[in-house]
Amino acid sequence: MARRAGSADLPLHGGHVPKWLADRMTRLGAVVSEAIVHHYGRDELLRRLSHPFWFQSFGAVMGMDWHSSGITTSVIGALKRGLTPLSHELGIHVCGGRGRHSRQTPHELAAIGQRVGFDGAALATASRLVAKVDSAAVQDGFDLYLHGFFVTDEGKWCVVQQGMDGERRQARRYHWLSEGIENFVEEPHAAIDGAARGEIVNLTDRRADGSRRGQLDLLHDLGPDGIARELALLEPRAAPAQLALPHLDMPGHHDVRAEDVIAPRLHATLAAAAERGPEDFAGLLLVPGVGARTVRALAMVAEVVHGAPFRFSDPARFSLAHGGKDRHPYPVPLKVYDQTIQVLKTAVANARLGRDDELAALKRLDDQARRIDAVVGGQTLEEVIAEERLLSHGHGGRSVFGWEPPPASS
Repeated sequence: MARRAGSADLPLHGGHVPKWLADRMTRLGAVVSEAIVHHYGRDELLRRLSHPFWFQSFGAVMGMDWHSSGITTSVIGALKRGLTPLSHELGIHVCGGRGRHSRQTPHELAAIGQRVGFDGAALATASRLVAKVDSAAVQDGFDLYLHGFFVTDEGKWCVVQQGMDGERRQARRYHWLSEGIENFVEEPHAAIDGAARGEIVNLTDRRADGSRRGQLDLLHDLGPDGIARELALLEPRAAPAQLALPHLDMPGHHDVRAEDVIAPRLHATLAAAAERGPEDFAGLLLVPGVGARTVRALAMVAEVVHGAPFRFSDPARFSLAHGGKDRHPYPVPLKVYDQTIQVLKTAVANARLGRDDELAALKRLDDQARRIDAVVGGQTLEEVIAEERLLSHGHGGRSVFGWEPPPASS
C-alpha cells in the first residue's frame, strides 16, 4: 500500500516566473533529473518527486520562492519542458500541468503509450481516478487546479497535483506513487501537503471502508426503509492509531530566517565546499569561472541528487544555492547559476560516455558534508545572507525587481 509521506502548508503567491529564470529552471531541472537517473534509476526519480519535502527543496534550489505554492507549478512546468526532449533517452515522460493542460493528461498518456508500448488507456484511467479521489473522495476545501503526471517507459508513475483554498490563501499539494498501490480509494497517497484545517471528509481513509460500501448499497436502495436499515447495521469500531506524520509548515514570511534553516547542515555544506572544492573541481572540471561560490551551490545541488529523505526537512536551506526570484534570501546570482548548470551538463555528458569522474566528485562533496554534519561551526545565516547581498552585483544578481546594483562605496 502506498504511504503518506507528510504534509505542508503552502502560502499562495501571485506573480509569474520570469523567462530568464524559467529557462534556467528548465535546464537545471533536466540535468539534475539526468544525474538522479544515472546514479539511481528512473524509479528513484519518481520516488523523489512523490516526497513533499524533497520536491519543495528541489524547487528552492532552482531559485523559486522557497516556501510558496508556486514551486509546484514552476517545477512541473520546468520538468515538462526540460525532460520532454530527453524522454526517448531517459524513458521518463511528463504530462499535464496547470488548468487546461491538466485536462490534456489522458490524451497525452494515450499518445505516449502508443509510441513506447505501455497501456496508455489504463494510465489515463488512473489519471482520472487520482483527480477524482482528491476532488471528491477527499473533501478538504481545496479545489484542484494543477495535475502533473510523470510516467516511465515501464508504465510506473507518480502524480503531483495541487488544490487551492482562495479564501484562506492556502494551497494543498497531493503526491501519489504507483509503487505499491493496490486500491485507489483506500489510503492511496504517497503524501498530502497542506495545513490541518480541522475535520474533513476523507473517504480514502481505511476507516471509511464501511462508509464507502454503505454508499454503494444505498445507490441500489434509496428508500427511507433502506437507509434506516443501513444505519441500524452500523456498529462503532475501534479506529487504528494514526501514525504521526512529519508536517512541513511553510510560513507566510518571504525572508529566510534562522528558525527556517538547520544551522549544522548549512555549516557542513559550506565547510565541505571549502574543503573539497579545490581538490575535486578546480583541477578536474576546468570550467572557466568555477570558483568557491559555484562549488557552494554545487554542494547543495549534490545533496538534492544524493541526500537521504530526512535531510530535506528545511527546504529554506536550499534557497541559499541560487537565491530567489523575489530577492529572498537574496537575488538570483545568474553567473553562479549558469556555472552550476554548465558543470552538471559536463559531468552528465561525460558520464554518458563512461567517464564518471565529475559526477563522482559531486557525490564526494555530498558525502563530505554528511561526515562533518553537526561537527563544524561557521557563519550565521544572517552573515551568509548579508555577504551574498554585498557580492550580488558581481555575481550577476537579478530578481523580479531588476538587476542588483553595485554596493554603495564606503
